[in-house]
Amino acid sequence: MNNSKPRLIILSDLWGRERSGWLDFYAPVLDQKFRCEYFDCCELGDVRKDDYTQEALHRQFVDGGIERAAKKLSETVTEKVYVLAFSVGGAVAWRSVFLGLDCAGLFAVSSTRLRYEKELFPVKTSLYFGSEDPYCPDEDWAERTGTSLRVISGGGHALYMEEKFASKIAEEILEADLVGDLPKA
Repeated sequence: MNNSKPRLIILSDLWGRERSGWLDFYAPVLDQKFRCEYFDCCELGDVRKDDYTQEALHRQFVDGGIERAAKKLSETVTEKVYVLAFSVGGAVAWRSVFLGLDCAGLFAVSSTRLRYEKELFPVKTSLYFGSEDPYCPDEDWAERTGTSLRVISGGGHALYMEEKFASKIAEEILEADLVGDLPKA
């Protein structure tokens, strides 16, 4: 492991580790410049997986799981990091920053719950959404919160699970202004 590489925390979607095979689309690209570390948002938020349905998991996140996960992440990660978060992981990352997570930059993909946030976000942020995602925030919201919004044509909410979109997002992360100070590979 090259410790001169910046650390990138990857936060899961609501499915957690069990349905995260799509991360293989990101790892080869991101490993070029980052020390990647994966966190299962269900584990962070003490979300039970005995009823492994979207409705049951979503309900647990909304009913305190996001806050528990954010608190645990902010207490666990003590060095400056970049964060790549998927779906509910974006809400966890956002709240973690306000709880003290030392975040150099946030990349959030399909993080639809962020549209409920109202505060100016104190960290450089790039958001990625599919043009077919009905919960994508609008440009006014992005401007009010100080975030950069990238809407990807043809993608739905789960675009991050599709290789054609995933590889494009991973490449854009390496080129983003947020990581302009990264060491050359």
